[in-house]
Amino acid sequence: MRMKADNRNGSNSVFRVLLSYAKPHRWTFLLVFGCTVLAISADLAQPYLVKIAIDDNIMVGRNDYRSLLIICAVYLGLSVAGFLFTYLQNNLLQYAAQSVVARIRKDLFAHITKLSMSFFDRTPSGSLITNVSSDTETLNQFFSQVLLSVVRDGFTLVFIIVIMFQLDATLAVYCLILLPIIALIAIGFRSYMRKTYQNSRTALSRLIAFAAENLAGMSLIQAFHQEKEQTNRFTDRNQIYFSANLREIRTNVLFNRSFDVLGSLSVAFVTWLGGVAVFDRTIEFGVLYAFITYIRQFFQPISSITQQWNTLQSTTVSVNRIWNLFSVQPEVKDPERPYDADWSRIAGKVDFDRIQFGYSDGMPVLHDLDLHIAPGEMIGIVGTTGAGKSSLIGLLCRFYDVQKGSVRIDGIDVRELPQEKLHRLVGLVQQEPYLYAGSIVDNVRMFDESISREEVVRACRFVGADALIGRMKDGYDTMLSERGSGLSAGEKQLISFARIIVFQPKILILDEATANLDSYTEQLIQRALKAVSAHRTTLVIAHRLSTVMQADRIVVMRGGRIVEQGTHAQLLAQHGYYEELYLHSRGKAEIGAG
Repeated sequence: MRMKADNRNGSNSVFRVLLSYAKPHRWTFLLVFGCTVLAISADLAQPYLVKIAIDDNIMVGRNDYRSLLIICAVYLGLSVAGFLFTYLQNNLLQYAAQSVVARIRKDLFAHITKLSMSFFDRTPSGSLITNVSSDTETLNQFFSQVLLSVVRDGFTLVFIIVIMFQLDATLAVYCLILLPIIALIAIGFRSYMRKTYQNSRTALSRLIAFAAENLAGMSLIQAFHQEKEQTNRFTDRNQIYFSANLREIRTNVLFNRSFDVLGSLSVAFVTWLGGVAVFDRTIEFGVLYAFITYIRQFFQPISSITQQWNTLQSTTVSVNRIWNLFSVQPEVKDPERPYDADWSRIAGKVDFDRIQFGYSDGMPVLHDLDLHIAPGEMIGIVGTTGAGKSSLIGLLCRFYDVQKGSVRIDGIDVRELPQEKLHRLVGLVQQEPYLYAGSIVDNVRMFDESISREEVVRACRFVGADALIGRMKDGYDTMLSERGSGLSAGEKQLISFARIIVFQPKILILDEATANLDSYTEQLIQRALKAVSAHRTTLVIAHRLSTVMQADRIVVMRGGRIVEQGTHAQLLAQHGYYEELYLHSRGKAEIGAG
């Protein structure tokens, strides 16, 4: 029982937060409320006018055409008024709903971008895509459909009950017997409908995550001829979603059709009771006509509300998922009192002081590692896969925090630096540089309008990318597709080096930046590397030892520890682990040449 109470309180608090997003639009929602009441009043007044025409004119044999014309004119006026107020209500509500959802979607994306890398390590990208797109769209449906239905149809029910009691209290009491039956049906279906919807959304989220993962790795799938296997796995997940969706639809159909049957029986019941009363002359025929009309209208809002039940259930699930994501706090946070330094005076000295780090508790990747790098020094970091090279870089960029020890830049702990300043000080070029959909200019300056076009052009010339860009159809205005498809790996790297020049970091990190390049392109990149690393502290992670042979110092890592340090010549003279790596790499090169 405590768990159920906690869930209920959690849902209530979540919807309170949701309503806080709607608060800035309270006047718009108030106008929607007013338009809704006026539209309902105009619609419900029409059967009453017909009742007056029947009982006060037609049934008593009066031939008062003037009164009938007046009733017809009022009826027409009410119809037009109902249309206008409904039009205003829908437009105002859509404006407010879209504004609320747009703000939630913006805040959600901004929140995701601030989360730590450890969160992305354990969260599938497909699940986040579902949160940003599908779940926020469900919120839009809540405001534009569910909220409207609750207000409009709720008031319609109240007004109809008031009018029916005004027409004939006895017949109205008989009609109210239906309300407990409706409540029992709703309660009986509620928990099962929520369960079926949750199962359906979970299956859809897993399907999207699987599809996103496979689309991202399509080249690998085709290289290993895994198309059939992955299609089979997709089919299994698709079948699970298909079955869950069918179960949800069957539940909704049964739920809604139950009310259709109940509505038809109610009309028959009222017709029989009212007909007997008309024969006994206890009520007038016009009253019976109005009652039958109102009882039909009575079930229309109930049917509409129940049809929105599924959307309400989906909103509850989606809102909980969104706010669960909002509740995730970044493990890496800016300091409460950031270090105030003269950033122009930062020289680029880097110290890893006896650090220990692991991605999970009890499984350290780096063990008591101590490394000190002088300003302007070029350091090569080598070792086999799993040696801890990339983890070391992740700590310097503060994608993660150390568990013991500290990482310092010019004596300042990186945990005391604002992340925005830190990422300006430390420039990272990865093995697969990411290019966004947009022009080359925007990709170089990362959409920062404060960086001029002239600065971008100078940076591209400096790294040797100007000739490449000049051959393109639109030059610097050439639009790139997502991930820069159509450009070679070397061309992408040249653009990423131009980024470094534009943002002028004090420390440069090259993470396997030449791993996938042919020898000619590697020479171009090496020249660019020499240009961008001048007067900067540079850390180069490389599988190819030729990339780091000219480094001021080479750090050899093994099992999360530094086992050797020195220049290329000094390390070879030690006849240790570096020599093994060097001979192994030369053997591979000879095999490749052969």
